[in-house]
Amino acid sequence: MSTAKKFAGQTAVYGLTTIAGRVLTFFLTPVYTRAYPLGTYGILTTMFSYVSILNAIMAFGMETTFFRYLNKYEDNKQRVYNNAFASVFAITVIFLLLTIPFAGHIADYINVSSATKAGHKLVGTAAGTSHSDFVHYVNYFLAILVIDAWCVIPFAKIRAEGKPGRYGLIKTVNIAIFISLNLIFIWGLPFWINHNLTGSAWISGWYIKGWVGYVFLSNLVASIITLLLLLPELLKIKFKLDGKMLAEMFTYSWPVLIANLSFLVNENADKLMLGWLLHPNIALREVGIYGACAKISIFLSIFVQAFRLGAEPFFFSHAKNKNAVQTYARIMNYFVITVCVIFIALIANINILKYFIPNRSYWVGLDVVPPLVFGYVSLGIYMNLSVWYKLSDQTKYGLYISGIGAIATIVLNVLFIPKYSYMASAWTSLIAYTVMMVLSYIWGQKNYPIPYNLKKNLAYIISSIIIVFVSFYIFKRNIFAGDALLILYALAAFYFERNDLKSILSKR
Repeated sequence: MSTAKKFAGQTAVYGLTTIAGRVLTFFLTPVYTRAYPLGTYGILTTMFSYVSILNAIMAFGMETTFFRYLNKYEDNKQRVYNNAFASVFAITVIFLLLTIPFAGHIADYINVSSATKAGHKLVGTAAGTSHSDFVHYVNYFLAILVIDAWCVIPFAKIRAEGKPGRYGLIKTVNIAIFISLNLIFIWGLPFWINHNLTGSAWISGWYIKGWVGYVFLSNLVASIITLLLLLPELLKIKFKLDGKMLAEMFTYSWPVLIANLSFLVNENADKLMLGWLLHPNIALREVGIYGACAKISIFLSIFVQAFRLGAEPFFFSHAKNKNAVQTYARIMNYFVITVCVIFIALIANINILKYFIPNRSYWVGLDVVPPLVFGYVSLGIYMNLSVWYKLSDQTKYGLYISGIGAIATIVLNVLFIPKYSYMASAWTSLIAYTVMMVLSYIWGQKNYPIPYNLKKNLAYIISSIIIVFVSFYIFKRNIFAGDALLILYALAAFYFERNDLKSILSKR
């Protein structure tokens, strides 16, 4: 099997799992927007934004470090596994010691609706905005964060061993449980109570209609079951540590941590800063609109995540091959084409996709979608480019690049959110990711040259931007015009790549 086919096969399996999970989760968006007012949906967006950032801290960059050191110490893989998991476990213990005693104070900090204490009346909120509610949310998420962190290295082990089927099965079970419990709490129990079925009196005694905490409780249960499914990997851990190797791994991982953290600041700070910088009377409402419309960009985000899952172990395992850099360049070519096609497709069909948000009051935020989706194009290319500093053990550059992106995110949001609200956040996201992409390319070519076809890739990117602009602004989101442009773009890409595609497909 050719290298390209092998890579495509691994990415396809991870991609199908990721796509299935994320798409199924995406279908909860209409459920949530029907069940919860704008402000309450803002609580969902805010809580999951905090969790995304904290997940990076808990993992401490050990996932990437694990793959790197498996490649570096091929004869001592068990010790690498032991060290990686022990590091994450120690961090979770410290995290719990520093957070559990202060759950109430943390709840006050993250609850932007606490502005009501200053006399502001919140718009569009329902059950679930009191201090005691937020304490419950905090406790749920402390548990979720720790359990999910314990799963990181076992999942990485499964990927390193080339078992995408097992990886996909566990991920699918997690998503199925999460979605099922959401539907039970939001629709099932109210139906049971309203029809006075067996046990409805008992359920009525504790069930709170419209309480967003059930979403978080569903997440916690799914995480616990995922951990149990990973017991075969967890039982292989031996707490026999190698101090020297552990010190090396931490030296490698902490810049990865900062880079990941900076990336997640870029990804989530906009939603948090909307809550901080807007007037308390509209903050949760604006966060809710932005968070819901941003879900439309999830399809490109899914592809980028699926690519990373397949690419990272592949890049490390292929690094010693003589033609490695040529392989990386070819992968980039087809990655760029794919993300550009998805970019055009999403914008061309936005008037269909918007119905996944059935509450029309959210549609005022649809203008955020084009810049957000192109931001994911830039992010995906950046992730592809980042192979150079990971393979050359120069992870400090990941820190620099992501740090610059994070600073841009924070500064631009602070400057423009008060005037432009969530539109400022959308364009800031695009700018930050584009800056990161450009910096990674420039520094990468100086430190670990890979022969990317820059002219071709730029041609695909720029032409996709022009098509999206015409589709969204000139043709006013007309589906037929947008899809016609999409088909023309795809056919043109196929025409220009036909010889290379024949070469790949002819290899065994």
